[in-house]
This record gives sequence, structure tokens and C-alpha cells, in this order.
Amino acid sequence: MSQIKIAPSILSADFSQLGAEIEAIDKAGADYIHIDVMDGHFVPNLTFGAPIVKYVRKNSQKIFDVHLMIAPADPYLQDFADAGADIITIHAEAGPHIHRSLQAIRAIGKKAGVSLNPGTATHVLDHVMDLVDLILIMTVNPGFGGQKFIPLLDKIADVRSRIEATGRDIDLQVDGGITPDTAKQVIKAGANVLVAGTSVFKDGPEKYAENINALRG
Repeated sequence: MSQIKIAPSILSADFSQLGAEIEAIDKAGADYIHIDVMDGHFVPNLTFGAPIVKYVRKNSQKIFDVHLMIAPADPYLQDFADAGADIITIHAEAGPHIHRSLQAIRAIGKKAGVSLNPGTATHVLDHVMDLVDLILIMTVNPGFGGQKFIPLLDKIADVRSRIEATGRDIDLQVDGGITPDTAKQVIKAGANVLVAGTSVFKDGPEKYAENINALRG
């Protein structure tokens, strides 16, 4: 398994100075910048759209890891690609044509991710493993930061086995309730990318590097 990567979720950043916050987590050692896009329909919250992503793209050269918690997602893929997304992750539950949607992301030259909500079984991955560069296991029900971790360790281990069987370099990302304690559990189960909001952004910028290193273990 590849080196553990940390993807701070800017959902927990200070939105009044979002560009500076992204610069701070970049300098603190973030591997990816995780951008949670919510529509108030697929999930019970609203965040922001592609124009904000485009605006803050100049603040970091790190990988922009854009997690679309929206339905439908397909009409907006090009917008987020144009805004500077490097990885575009869509939900398996967000539309009837996950295979087509992943093809569409790859066709516009971006890495494709698929996310599974806590109640979604891993068999939905059966016929799309050749199209994904990242699989995101949600360990909370999406929509809000600061929720308690759901211990879906068997699910993470199952997806790790599926990835190993392909022989491809696919990121296994986990998002939801990630702290230094839960990070150890999900890494042991097979995750190599950890999304964390509250546990990175708490205590202010002077603690970001320390918080990121604590998650790496």
C-alpha cells in the first residue's frame, strides 16, 4: 500500500479567509485539498460551486480533490474540471448511470472517484473498477462536518481487497469522523487517503502541521 496521504476538508476552514486557509494547510503538509460540494438536495446542506473552486485554485498547487455530493452530477463535471479539479468524485447513489458518469470524468482528462454512503454495499463497484482512480468510503452520513465515526472497517478491508485484485494504483479514501485514533483503525483496514476537517482545522493555523502529522501516525 502506498504512503498515507492527508486530505484536509476545507468544509471546516474559516470561509472568511478561505484562500489563506488553503495556503496554510498546503504549507502544513497536506497532500490533497479536499473540497466538499453539497447541493441541499442529495445531502442536507449547501456549500459552494465551481466558481469558488476556480477562485482558490491559485492558492495551492496541491491536488484538488473535489467530492461532489450533488445529484445529478453529470451536468456539472465540465464546470469543476475547468475550475481546476484534479480528482472528481461522484456518489454511486447520485444517479442511475455510474459507469457513464465515470467515463465522462475520464473523458475530460480528470481522475475519477466514486463514493459510497455508509449504507451502500460494495458490490456496486463490481463493474467499474477499471474506471476509478479513487474509492471514497463515507464513515458518516454525508452533509455535515464534526460527526461521529461509523466503524465500517470490514467495508474498508473489502474495498482494499478489490483494489489489490485489480493490480491498479487506486486510492482508498475514508471520510468521516477521522481523528488520530480512528485514523489508525482505517489505515490498518486498508485506507491510504484520510479526509479530515475538524481534526485538522481545530486550534488554528499554527497547529495545522501538528494535526496533520498526528493523523499520519
